[in-house]
Amino acid sequence: MTPADPRTLRASLANQALPQHEPLVIATRGDAVESIHYGSAVLLDASGSIAASRGDAQAVFYPRSALKPLFAVGMLRAGLQLDDQQLALASASHSGAERHQQVAASTLAAAGLDEHALRNSTDLPYGAAERQRHLAAGGKATQLAQNCSGKHAALAALCQLKGWDTADYLNDQRLLDLLQDTVEELSGESISGVSTDGCGTPVYRMSLAGLARAFGKLASAAEGTAEHRVAAAMSGCPELVAGEGRDVTELMRVLPGAVAKDGFEGIQAVGLPDGSALAVKIADGSDRARMPITAKLLAEHLGSEAALALEPLATSPALGGGAPVGLLAAL
Repeated sequence: MTPADPRTLRASLANQALPQHEPLVIATRGDAVESIHYGSAVLLDASGSIAASRGDAQAVFYPRSALKPLFAVGMLRAGLQLDDQQLALASASHSGAERHQQVAASTLAAAGLDEHALRNSTDLPYGAAERQRHLAAGGKATQLAQNCSGKHAALAALCQLKGWDTADYLNDQRLLDLLQDTVEELSGESISGVSTDGCGTPVYRMSLAGLARAFGKLASAAEGTAEHRVAAAMSGCPELVAGEGRDVTELMRVLPGAVAKDGFEGIQAVGLPDGSALAVKIADGSDRARMPITAKLLAEHLGSEAALALEPLATSPALGGGAPVGLLAAL
């Protein structure tokens, strides 16, 4: 999609109502509030009704990489065969560890393909430790190391299976229709806008309630369904969905059966085994603010035992001279 001319964009935005976000997370230093992160959040109960909300419950956003598990459901339904590790990685924004890259390569190899089939952007590993090891070993930016390679490997493998265009799979209308139809079904919403994510795949605009609804369906799906297979792979292999030291991986470890996925620009979605679910959007796109509010709202929803397990994810210290002098915490 060609970006709009800045003047045209300003004129268009002047006629649009901006999301009515509210303060969700603050960063303190000493006895002062140093920063405030605004945003919106929606918590659905097991029936799919809104149990709690913060900010603008009606605004729509691009869920970015939080769409990956929904794409994975569509690919399974279309006949793609993946083991649990490959399926978790297809749903992942992985850190680019050697294991992550090996699993992505195995998805391609099972379809008779290799890294040359990938159409995602190139990048160094997303994780700081993984990037350092990659560079120390003489590595460079590649498509396999990029955090979306698991999803792209699965997309290429599906096209190979179906006899669709593997050379230009991002523009194959049959694949694009499959992805959008799956997202609309699981979210219970008609897509209100389409753009392109950083890795080249489509990204669909929807409400936070729609995103939460989809994750609730994943986490509570019956055995034998594609939704259950995705949820079981993610919760069973959380280190592949993100990576060691990543908060999404840790969230799924402390809440057994939970299905969690982050997305660029401050998106977080979590589905729970009873069908309840949460979706968060941080207004300024800050990655650091999404987990504190997620942990706080989940703790309020689940009670004291979960609150204790989630406590390490709920706050992080601000440092001064190497010592804690403040706190990042949800309001």
